[in-house]
Amino acid sequence: MDIMFFKNKILTPGQLKRLAEHKYSSESISILDRILQPWWNWLVGQVPIWVAPNLITMVGLFINIITTLILVWYSPDAQTEAPRWTYVLCALGLFAYQSLDAIDGKQARRTGSSSPLGELFDHGCDSVSTVFVAVSACISVQLGAYPSWMFFQCFCALTLFYCAHWQAYVSGTVKFGRVDVTEAQVTIVIIHLISAVFGPEIWSWKIPFIGGIVELYHAIPGMTLACGSVAVYRLLIVICNGGVGKNGSTVAGTSVLSPIIPLSLVVVPAFIICHKSTELVYENHPVLYIMAFGLVAAKVTNRLVVAHMTRNEMDYLDTSLFGPTMLFLNQYFNFFIREYVVLWICLVWVLLDLLRYSYQVCHEICDHMRIKLFSITPVTNPVAANKNGTAPSLSNNRQARTRRHYH
Repeated sequence: MDIMFFKNKILTPGQLKRLAEHKYSSESISILDRILQPWWNWLVGQVPIWVAPNLITMVGLFINIITTLILVWYSPDAQTEAPRWTYVLCALGLFAYQSLDAIDGKQARRTGSSSPLGELFDHGCDSVSTVFVAVSACISVQLGAYPSWMFFQCFCALTLFYCAHWQAYVSGTVKFGRVDVTEAQVTIVIIHLISAVFGPEIWSWKIPFIGGIVELYHAIPGMTLACGSVAVYRLLIVICNGGVGKNGSTVAGTSVLSPIIPLSLVVVPAFIICHKSTELVYENHPVLYIMAFGLVAAKVTNRLVVAHMTRNEMDYLDTSLFGPTMLFLNQYFNFFIREYVVLWICLVWVLLDLLRYSYQVCHEICDHMRIKLFSITPVTNPVAANKNGTAPSLSNNRQARTRRHYH
């Protein structure tokens, strides 16, 4: 169990062996994926052959994080109007991340550098990106003025991303619907641009709806609820049909319901701490609160991905939960320290823990497979690998690009 912050090894030799044997499997019927393929094929052709796929993913994530943090700087409470250019910057940042995330698998096939590490690294970046995308969308529509809706919106996004990998843990295949990740990302890009052109106050416009009046911002959580319901329904179908393991178990031979426990240990404390706070720590600092718990969810999701790829049981407890535990104990013992200060301590702890875990897992896999994370040895004949990244002879774990599940 990964309870010690510093640990010699995270992955056992058996896990590393099974991870090296892992084959990526996905099914996708996304509408926009097919429409955007020509753009992605052209874009990957502009990337030098020596650029590592993981470096492409990391650059995209960095752009997404930086543009979101600029927006957060101007609107830390998710209800203050930020300069119009920050919304445009966020839209461009998300589009850049979406595009670079789409071509990393193509670059892997183009350079003959496909590996299980690429899939894991992609999903890890996606889990972090989900947090920042959710926060930026809430700021653009000023959901901080409606803290309950903001909580619902962000934790729905984090939960749906986790559920996508829960489904893969059960069925062994990552499945994308007709309206899925790409559609959600493009929608959020449009939301940022609308706020940039008309101002975020447009989302408070009142419109008639089924015999009543609602504000325009309700469309955002409404779409999330609709898409989320479909995603949960698909997950329940997979669970009810049983997993690919022995006696209908998961790929690791565990109960198909077991992943609900780690998720609950993130969402339930977040809800309780939020509502038990006499200092209104969430209402006064919603972005900080979502980021702290969002990174906990990202860490737990990463461990689910690792469990899937190594066909290993997932531990329920995690060191990142020490952060929320500090908040809980501070409340329980009558607030010896200001909750705002503890929330910052929680965020720093979780961030360091996530970075430590990610670095160590990548380091162990690189050592085992004798590869490097951000550099590659290019194929000697890139023409044979097809410059647009669609080489038929190269099929490994990044044969279909991995994606985040944010709705």
